[in-house]
Amino acid sequence: QVQLVESGGGLVQPGGSLRLSCAASLMILSIYDVGWYRQAPGKQRELVARIARGGRTNYADSVKGRFTISRDNAKKTVYLQMNKVEPEDTAVYYCNVGGYERGYWGQGTQVTVSS
Repeated sequence: QVQLVESGGGLVQPGGSLRLSCAASLMILSIYDVGWYRQAPGKQRELVARIARGGRTNYADSVKGRFTISRDNAKKTVYLQMNKVEPEDTAVYYCNVGGYERGYWGQGTQVTVSS
């Protein structure tokens, strides 16, 4: 059974940084597109960043220039480097492998941006 385990969330002050990790088990990560999504209370889950199999990336406008998605296929791990975080970045962050509709999801990790 495929498992995605996120880590790295927590409480961070505005302007600070966090690095989220998503470790995948029992899969060849390199054949999948992967992404990070987030869901804030009372809001729909939204795409934060995505990296395709070939390495092409795309980002939500709200995080462009601040967040960076990367992947290490050998380690079967996906990362989200979050810099200059803002209170609006507060949400549960989810790792996704293989697409929103039919892909695999992690359990989520809470990120809270507050002073």
